[in-house]
Amino acid sequence: MIKDTQHAPHTQSTQQTAPSRLSPVNHQTQEWTLTNECRKLFLKGLEVQAQIGIHAFELNTTQRLILDVELYVPLALSTPSRDTIDEVVDYDFIREVVFERISRGHINLQETLVDDVINALLANKGVKAARVSSHKPDVYPDCAAVGVEVFRSK
Repeated sequence: MIKDTQHAPHTQSTQQTAPSRLSPVNHQTQEWTLTNECRKLFLKGLEVQAQIGIHAFELNTTQRLILDVELYVPLALSTPSRDTIDEVVDYDFIREVVFERISRGHINLQETLVDDVINALLANKGVKAARVSSHKPDVYPDCAAVGVEVFRSK
C-alpha cells in the first residue's frame, strides 16, 4: 500500500528539525519583518551598457544590461520628519553603486556583478536587506532575457 502524503491532512509535528546549513534563518519571519518594519526602495529597469560576458561575441564590446534593485530600509531610518533627502536613503546612491561597479571594466559573470553591487549596497548602515537582479535582453533571439538575482540581508 502506498501512502498518499500529498493529500493527507496536515498535522503539526512536535519533532524539532535541525536547521538547514543553507538557510539558517526562518524566511517567513524574515519576510514579515522586512515588509512590516521596513520601507522598500527600488529602481526598476535601470538600463546600462556594460562590458560583461564570457562568450567571444561579448568580449571587447559593451552590451545592454538591465538591473532591478530593491532596498529594505528600517522605517525608523527612512521616515523623514523634516521632509529632507538627508533623512532617507537616496535613489542616487543606488545608481552610483551600479555605475561605479560597471565603470571598473569587464565583468565575466552576472553573478559577480550582482554580488558586488549587493555588497556595496549592504555596506550602507541604513540598508537592512537588498535584492539585485541583472538580465541581458539581447543574448538569445528565442528568449526575452538571461539573468540572475540575489537577495541578502544583514
